[in-house]
Amino acid sequence: MNIPEGILCTKTHEWVLEEGEKATIGLTDYAVEQLGDVVFVELPEIGNTFSKDEVFATIESVKAASEIYMPVGGKIVAVNEELINSPELINEDAFQNWLVQIELDNFKDDSEGLMEYSDYKEEVQ
Repeated sequence: MNIPEGILCTKTHEWVLEEGEKATIGLTDYAVEQLGDVVFVELPEIGNTFSKDEVFATIESVKAASEIYMPVGGKIVAVNEELINSPELINEDAFQNWLVQIELDNFKDDSEGLMEYSDYKEEVQ
Protein backbone atom coordinates (compact mmCIF):
# COMPACT_ATOMS: atom_id res chain seq x y z
CA MET A 1 0.00 0.00 0.00
CA ASN A 2 1.37 3.38 -1.00
CA ILE A 3 0.72 5.97 1.73
CA PRO A 4 0.71 9.51 0.29
CA GLU A 5 3.20 11.84 1.88
CA GLY A 6 1.66 14.61 3.95
CA ILE A 7 -1.69 13.01 4.76
CA LEU A 8 -3.36 13.92 8.03
CA CYS A 9 -5.72 11.61 9.92
CA THR A 10 -8.64 12.02 12.30
CA LYS A 11 -9.47 10.08 15.44
CA THR A 12 -12.54 8.82 13.53
CA HIS A 13 -10.26 7.23 10.88
CA GLU A 14 -10.58 9.58 7.89
CA TRP A 15 -7.56 10.95 6.05
CA VAL A 16 -7.10 14.22 4.21
CA LEU A 17 -4.40 15.30 1.76
CA GLU A 18 -4.28 19.03 1.25
CA GLU A 19 -3.28 20.13 -2.26
CA GLY A 20 -3.41 23.93 -2.35
CA GLU A 21 -7.04 25.09 -2.57
CA LYS A 22 -8.33 21.51 -2.71
CA ALA A 23 -8.05 18.34 -0.65
CA THR A 24 -8.62 14.64 -1.20
CA ILE A 25 -10.42 12.70 1.55
CA GLY A 26 -10.66 8.99 2.25
CA LEU A 27 -10.78 6.31 4.92
CA THR A 28 -7.61 5.06 6.59
CA ASP A 29 -6.25 1.57 6.04
CA TYR A 30 -7.00 0.81 9.70
CA ALA A 31 -10.68 1.76 9.28
CA VAL A 32 -11.02 -0.36 6.16
CA GLU A 33 -9.33 -3.30 7.89
CA GLN A 34 -11.77 -3.01 10.83
CA LEU A 35 -14.78 -2.81 8.51
CA GLY A 36 -13.93 -5.95 6.56
CA ASP A 37 -15.31 -6.46 3.06
CA VAL A 38 -16.95 -3.23 1.90
CA VAL A 39 -20.19 -3.82 -0.01
CA PHE A 40 -21.70 -0.34 -0.37
CA VAL A 41 -20.55 3.29 -0.37
CA GLU A 42 -22.89 6.28 -0.36
CA LEU A 43 -21.16 9.51 -1.36
CA PRO A 44 -22.49 13.08 -1.45
CA GLU A 45 -23.37 15.04 -4.57
CA ILE A 46 -20.91 17.44 -6.18
CA GLY A 47 -21.64 20.98 -5.00
CA ASN A 48 -22.71 19.98 -1.47
CA THR A 49 -20.91 21.82 1.33
CA PHE A 50 -19.90 20.24 4.63
CA SER A 51 -18.42 21.56 7.85
CA LYS A 52 -15.62 19.86 9.75
CA ASP A 53 -16.91 16.81 11.69
CA GLU A 54 -20.19 16.66 9.73
CA VAL A 55 -21.28 13.25 8.34
CA PHE A 56 -20.77 13.33 4.57
CA ALA A 57 -20.88 9.67 3.53
CA THR A 58 -21.87 6.17 4.61
CA ILE A 59 -20.01 2.94 4.10
CA GLU A 60 -21.35 -0.56 4.61
CA SER A 61 -19.41 -3.77 5.01
CA VAL A 62 -20.37 -7.34 5.73
CA LYS A 63 -19.82 -6.45 9.42
CA ALA A 64 -21.42 -3.01 9.88
CA ALA A 65 -22.55 0.32 8.47
CA SER A 66 -20.52 3.38 9.42
CA GLU A 67 -20.88 7.11 9.01
CA ILE A 68 -17.90 8.98 7.62
CA TYR A 69 -17.06 12.43 8.99
CA MET A 70 -15.61 15.38 7.10
CA PRO A 71 -12.09 16.00 8.48
CA VAL A 72 -12.06 19.61 7.20
CA GLY A 73 -14.76 21.90 5.85
CA GLY A 74 -15.36 22.48 2.16
CA LYS A 75 -17.42 22.03 -0.97
CA ILE A 76 -17.49 18.69 -2.81
CA VAL A 77 -15.88 19.11 -6.24
CA ALA A 78 -15.40 15.41 -7.12
CA VAL A 79 -16.59 12.02 -5.92
CA ASN A 80 -14.91 8.71 -6.65
CA GLU A 81 -17.59 7.26 -8.96
CA GLU A 82 -15.61 4.01 -9.23
CA LEU A 83 -16.39 3.21 -5.58
CA ILE A 84 -20.14 3.54 -6.13
CA ASN A 85 -20.07 0.72 -8.69
CA SER A 86 -17.19 -1.24 -7.11
CA PRO A 87 -17.10 -0.46 -3.36
CA GLU A 88 -14.74 -3.39 -2.76
CA LEU A 89 -11.91 -1.35 -4.36
CA ILE A 90 -11.47 0.44 -1.05
CA ASN A 91 -10.39 -2.89 0.49
CA GLU A 92 -7.58 -3.17 -2.06
CA ASP A 93 -5.99 0.22 -1.28
CA ALA A 94 -7.59 2.69 1.12
CA PHE A 95 -5.31 5.53 0.00
CA GLN A 96 -5.54 5.00 -3.74
CA ASN A 97 -9.34 4.72 -3.58
CA TRP A 98 -10.27 8.08 -2.08
CA LEU A 99 -13.88 9.08 -1.41
CA VAL A 100 -14.23 12.77 -2.32
CA GLN A 101 -12.27 15.85 -3.27
CA ILE A 102 -13.24 19.22 -1.83
CA GLU A 103 -12.56 22.89 -2.32
CA LEU A 104 -11.24 23.93 1.09
CA ASP A 105 -12.92 26.50 3.34
CA ASN A 106 -10.30 27.12 6.02
CA PHE A 107 -7.72 24.34 6.09
CA LYS A 108 -5.41 26.12 8.53
CA ASP A 109 -8.04 26.24 11.29
CA ASP A 110 -9.82 22.99 10.38
CA SER A 111 -6.61 20.96 10.35
CA GLU A 112 -5.91 21.69 14.02
CA GLY A 113 -6.20 18.43 15.93
CA LEU A 114 -5.48 16.22 12.91
CA MET A 115 -2.57 13.79 13.23
CA GLU A 116 0.27 12.89 10.94
CA TYR A 117 -0.08 9.32 9.70
CA SER A 118 2.78 8.01 11.87
CA ASP A 119 1.12 9.43 15.02
CA TYR A 120 -2.24 8.04 13.93
CA LYS A 121 -0.76 4.56 13.46
CA GLU A 122 0.73 4.68 16.96
CA GLU A 123 -2.64 5.66 18.39
CA VAL A 124 -4.55 2.80 16.74
CA GLN A 125 -1.98 0.09 17.50
